[in-house]
Amino acid sequence: MNSTKADLRDEVRELAEEAFHCKLISGYGDGPDINEFQIVYQGKPRHLPLVQARLFLVNLLYKIRPQ
Repeated sequence: MNSTKADLRDEVRELAEEAFHCKLISGYGDGPDINEFQIVYQGKPRHLPLVQARLFLVNLLYKIRPQ
């Protein structure tokens, strides 16, 4: 995995941790594929590509803390 993907994965993990602590998601972790991330939202696990996972989490967090 190149450093750009590793950086993106780290950013997604940080966003997921924040969303988890805000009780917006009920779980998160690495997906079965190295390019995916799992987010448990409304009781259902979702396996998303890293870019989509980042966008999903940013949108969730934006709803509770608009800029």
